[in-house]
Amino acid sequence: MGNGKGKGRGRIALVMTTATMLVIGAAGFEYVQQSHAAGAEAQAQPVAPEVQVATLQPETVNIWSEFSGRLEAVEEVQIRPRVSGTLDQVLFREGSLVKAGEPLYVIDPRPYAAEVASAKAALASARSRVEFARVELDRVKGLEYRKVISKSQFDSVNNDYRVAQADVNAAEAALDIARLNLEYAHIKAPTSGRISRSEVTRGNLVEGGANGPVLATIVSSDRLYAEFDVDEQTYLNLVRSRSDQPLAVTLSLTGDEAVYRGEMHAFDNRLSTQSGTIRARALFDNPDGALIPGMFASVRIAAPAQTQALLVEQRSLGTNQNQKYVYVVDENNVVAYRPVTLGAAVGERRLVMQGLNAGDRVMVNSLLRVMPGMAVTPVDIHANAQADSSVAYQY
Repeated sequence: MGNGKGKGRGRIALVMTTATMLVIGAAGFEYVQQSHAAGAEAQAQPVAPEVQVATLQPETVNIWSEFSGRLEAVEEVQIRPRVSGTLDQVLFREGSLVKAGEPLYVIDPRPYAAEVASAKAALASARSRVEFARVELDRVKGLEYRKVISKSQFDSVNNDYRVAQADVNAAEAALDIARLNLEYAHIKAPTSGRISRSEVTRGNLVEGGANGPVLATIVSSDRLYAEFDVDEQTYLNLVRSRSDQPLAVTLSLTGDEAVYRGEMHAFDNRLSTQSGTIRARALFDNPDGALIPGMFASVRIAAPAQTQALLVEQRSLGTNQNQKYVYVVDENNVVAYRPVTLGAAVGERRLVMQGLNAGDRVMVNSLLRVMPGMAVTPVDIHANAQADSSVAYQY
């Protein structure tokens, strides 16, 4: 009997233990199922990626307008012979800088030296005749006073004296011309600048005058003009807002880091009806001598007055064919596509003409990692910059 009760109690304990284990196992299975469900839900809702944004605010800037133009010499002179003869000497190095008055060519001066000598002799003869006529006139004056000779005889001697004086004047003028021709045989630079190659070599016969050949060309090198076309609206803005101070202008060359500063010189007096532009000219110093006429240049003109404008960084911009765009993060932190119209460059940023408003949050990176409609976590780069500067100041 005792053994039977003991075995019954053991079976009851075993049944209870098995039931307990089944309950625990069921609870554990339910917990595992809940954990898997939570993990699946977490995987179904990924974390929104962080992107850097810049909140646009109006800024005071100088608006620059950019134009393409060509450099022109302030002074350009074609060297032509003024007298005919054989070209005897070429005294300059081609492509060098010459100064005003520097000898360039010598045309055989011997014929002109002979003309000078002949003119001197003619002048001496004329002066001798006028001296003889003066003595004769003094002599007949007394005779005419004493009524020894007639009035007509006195007038004849007086006329001979005047003719002799005129001959002296003509001889002096002829001597001046002969000396000028001798001087013209020695061709000198009429202005300072850089001289071209010599178009005529020594030994050639050249003809003087307006139809004479171009021997060389000199262009000024210390200052140059940049000539370019300005559209009608820009011209009106510049003229109407012009102050007493000249407009600031900069010039740069393609592939060159140097920037030259100058000032507006003049606008043309009429607008082209074909292109709708007006010809403009700016003046630049050439301190290093690198600028030469004919160069292609980029000219930028600053507006006389500052204005309020929105600016975006270059790295914020994307290109869709010929359309520029940016990604904007709205108030729900969702990315939106926004086409924009841009103006001139202001440093490393671009002027926004249309498409954005003050307060818009523009993405400045990660354009390739996001798509319109995607949720993101925006981080304002301007706020970070202010925090960093504040920490640095406190340190």
